[in-house]
Formats: sequence, structure tokens, C-alpha cells
Amino acid sequence: MSVRTEVRGGVLIVTLDRPEVRNAIDTATAQAIAEAMETLDNTPELTAAVLTGAGGTFCTGMDLKAFLAGERPSIEGRGFAGIAQSPPAKPVIAAVEGHAIAGGFEIVLACDLVVASQTAVFGLPEVKRGLLAGGGGLLRLPERVPYALGLEWALTGDFVSAEQAKDAGLVSRLTESGEALSTAVDLAERIARNGPLAVRATKEIMTASRDWSNAERFAKMWEIYEPVRSSDDAREGATAFREKRDPIWTGR
Repeated sequence: MSVRTEVRGGVLIVTLDRPEVRNAIDTATAQAIAEAMETLDNTPELTAAVLTGAGGTFCTGMDLKAFLAGERPSIEGRGFAGIAQSPPAKPVIAAVEGHAIAGGFEIVLACDLVVASQTAVFGLPEVKRGLLAGGGGLLRLPERVPYALGLEWALTGDFVSAEQAKDAGLVSRLTESGEALSTAVDLAERIARNGPLAVRATKEIMTASRDWSNAERFAKMWEIYEPVRSSDDAREGATAFREKRDPIWTGR
């Protein structure tokens, strides 16, 4: 299996497991990631996911041998690696050790939060080979870091250290070597303790609102907010607060 999955509480842990090719993406791996993202969105007991790589490397992008053999590591509707074009509705945290470059960096940019160890290295080096980062990196990078900085990274193709990525605001947590996964899982478990409807709607509003005009943004926000406000979970959250106990979420 090129992708391993594990459920821990309300968290789905997805591990790219092709260390012999530094977790490069072939068609089977892309399909497995897409299936994991479908499982995340369609399983009520799951609230968040962590995506990581085995063997001390996150992902080095497309598997070139598979590409030369005629494979396309993209999934219809989901894009490169089964996630780059259409990420899941629920939050995903990238846990990065080692290289996350080319398509690997584009996978990171499709995730909502990034936890990286001091060993992490990011980059879109495609221009060094006369190519473009066509998996969404050029679209998402200026949304995640200051425009001029992202443009410099994309135009030079130079690698970016974990500390540089943290300073730019891309990485939310920086860890010691070997601790990215455990830190990311802890963060995901904190998210999963919250109301699942509220978590999903929070991501939807913060992601979609980038495309809303000032005139429409509150109306669109309330379209998403009102069903959550009227849910059983909202009443349970208020009741649990009053009764000084942990809430019991039903996702309804």
C-alpha cells in the first residue's frame, strides 16, 4: 500500500508510504489520497485529518518514472495527488519532515494548516527545468504568504527553509526534528474536540470568503452560519457549558 491510514479519535492520519521514491506521487497513490479525503468528508465520526510522509520526507512531487510510463497522478475532480485542486471540506493539517518540494509543496498548500520540523524544506523548483508548478502552487502560494515573497520563491525556484516558511506565516508550528507528526496530531485532536458542524462551517467560511465581495460577505456567511446555530450540537454546546461538562456531539 502506498498510503496508510489510521483513525485516532476524531482524526484521520494519512501517511504517504513510498519512502523508496521519497513519497513521489503515482496514479495509485493519488487515488488512495483521494479515497482518504472522501472518507474524511463522509465519515461523521471524523472531524479533521493529518497528512504526512514516511521515511523522513513529506513528498517530492510527481513520480517521474510513472509519468514516463504514461501515468497521470491526478484524479478527476480532485486534481494532482487527489487533493491539490479540491481539498476536503474538513480541515487537513500537513505534518512535514524533510522535503516538500514541487508537487509535494502543492499538496502542503492544499492543506489548511502546516506543522513542520526544523528539517523541512519547501519549494517550487519547476522553473529551473523550464516548467510550471501546475498543481495549484502558483494559485495558492500568494494566498498563504505575502505576494512579493511568494513571487520570489516561485520565480527563483529556490528552496525555502522551515524557519523562512514560519516567518512568512505559512507554517503555524515549528518543531524539533521527528516531532512534526505528533505535534500535528495533537493539534488535530484539539480541533476534533470541538463541534464537528462548527469546525466544517468555520473552514468553509474562511476559505470561501476570499471570493466574496464586501456587499455580499455577511449574507453569505449567515447562509452557512444559520444551520449550525440551529443545530442540536449548538444546543448541546450551550447545555454542556451550563452543566459544566464536556459536550457530546452528534453532528446534527
